[in-house]
Amino acid sequence: MTNSTPVVLDKLSIQQRKTILEILKITGRGHIGSAFSLLEIVRILYDDVLSFNAKEPQWPDRDRFILSKGHGCLGLYLQLVRQGYFAEKELYKTSEQGAMLGGHPEYGRVPGVEASTGSLGHGLPIAVGIALAAKIDQKKYRTFVLVGDGECNEGSIWESALAASKHRLNNLTVIVDYNKFQCYGATADICNLEPLADKWRSFGFAVEEVNGHDIASIRSSFNRLPYSSDKPNVIIAHTVKGFGISELESNPAWHHKSRVPADEIQRLIRILESEHA
Repeated sequence: MTNSTPVVLDKLSIQQRKTILEILKITGRGHIGSAFSLLEIVRILYDDVLSFNAKEPQWPDRDRFILSKGHGCLGLYLQLVRQGYFAEKELYKTSEQGAMLGGHPEYGRVPGVEASTGSLGHGLPIAVGIALAAKIDQKKYRTFVLVGDGECNEGSIWESALAASKHRLNNLTVIVDYNKFQCYGATADICNLEPLADKWRSFGFAVEEVNGHDIASIRSSFNRLPYSSDKPNVIIAHTVKGFGISELESNPAWHHKSRVPADEIQRLIRILESEHA
């Protein structure tokens, strides 16, 4: 599956990208490309899929979502604000000394965050444990975890996949943000994952592939869960790193940027607006 099908960003997707750029203008650093690639996925999760209560973040019967690729946290923070977990003003303090929001999600500090992540490969093992606990306790809540494709180079991902399959965790859904790039370059050049779908199938998962920026396709894929009564689920979301601004797309130089001048940010906002007018 490829990203050849054109995707038209709606007003909210454009606005959220502008907000991330505005945050970067104030904080001076951030993982823009990684946040842009997962925005639509996380948005649909919170809008249409997850059962939660923002006024009671520790509600026992809530669905759990773990952003394992924690460096994409700006995309998560935007959704938590939209759902009422905390005030929008906190976004513009991200990474400040003493601020609630850091460069990676922190459990116990940020309402709505289920696990401290950022050390790659850790989110899926935690998610497997949570999903297994639900089975043992005969609870109905589901567990979702979003991992990066570069993160799938970690052995802990595949050890966890084996455990999930062994325990037939059909209440677990892994979402792979398959943007084809990681910190140093193309995933295919650094440690090729293909055939990725077949790998997950061989580890005992029910697999679907989707265009990770197509709202309707993402929603449809989530609505069909679980894909099997006795297997964990994986959605391979084909995305584009930095999606929405051509200059940033599939450009590893934007994996992490710091000290970006304000006029450069304004220029990127103008490009975003002109390319999606």
